[in-house]
Amino acid sequence: MFEKILIANRGEIALRIQRACRELGIKTVVVHSEADREAKYVKLADESVCIGPAPSPLSYLNMPAIISAAEVTDAQAIHPGYGFLSENADFAERVEQSGFVFIGPRAENIRMMGDKVSAKQAMIRAGVPCVPGSEGALPDNPKEIVQIARKIGYPVIIKAAGGGGGRGMRVVHTEAALINAVTMTKTEAGAAFGNPEVYMEKYLENPRHVEIQVLADEHKQAIWLGERDCSMQRRHQKVIEEAPAPGIPRKIIEKIGERCAEACRKMNYRGAGTFEFLYENEEFYFIEMNTRVQVEHPVTEMITGVDIVQEQIRIAAGEKLRYRQRDIELKGHAIECR
Repeated sequence: MFEKILIANRGEIALRIQRACRELGIKTVVVHSEADREAKYVKLADESVCIGPAPSPLSYLNMPAIISAAEVTDAQAIHPGYGFLSENADFAERVEQSGFVFIGPRAENIRMMGDKVSAKQAMIRAGVPCVPGSEGALPDNPKEIVQIARKIGYPVIIKAAGGGGGRGMRVVHTEAALINAVTMTKTEAGAAFGNPEVYMEKYLENPRHVEIQVLADEHKQAIWLGERDCSMQRRHQKVIEEAPAPGIPRKIIEKIGERCAEACRKMNYRGAGTFEFLYENEEFYFIEMNTRVQVEHPVTEMITGVDIVQEQIRIAAGEKLRYRQRDIELKGHAIECR
């Protein structure tokens, strides 16, 4: 087990990691900006290092400063928390190359899951269901476009390949409206993003947002820790998260949970992670994977009794998972409000 860990984050999650370290008998080093000098998490740490002024690009996103802080304090590992550099594959790589342990997945896993196309391909290979859609950009031939839509099933959504922020999207309910919608979306995409390419996906009209928490070690063991419902959102930001998700048959949850654990084994995934899905008509559709601890992790901890942050640290230290799937029992119900 590590003797000293550097926490490359601030505020609530820095305090959370400190608690886990204290319970494991590990000393903590925190980095902080000039503005956070008097913050609670700084005062409670065993050591602290100021790494720059208030703007995060000059402090909490400053990779050389964080790694230097680990060097001067003789820390053995770096925990990135959530946000900031937690899903930055380059940071994970630099931490390991500098002789420290990155408490999180390998850089290649972070990189793979950070790209929507490669993440979807990895999930398809692992047998995790994805939203049906076209393979890459739509062709120019109208007949081929019609065939793709028929295969997917209406309604479909046409999306700009280079789009974002809710722009460059058009929902199509009938075949008669399809080609015109594709043409219009291509024109809009070219004007707005400089890239006229579009692709097609099945349009889910009223889905829920449900996610599966996983833990995996370096010894190809993986488990899933139940599910969380994060459907209550404002501007695509989660407002209420609860576990377990109400109203979903357990057999369906168990099936998708085991597929997520198996995907971790196939990817040689290490650490904590969350598979995010859209759920509609008793079907799950993968949308992305978060390769870090999440803000809503406490609701899972409260119903399973598993300390996810401690397990992250144990896994990073090379230990085998202490739990088997049969050990995970859900007790009670937990809700987090932001």
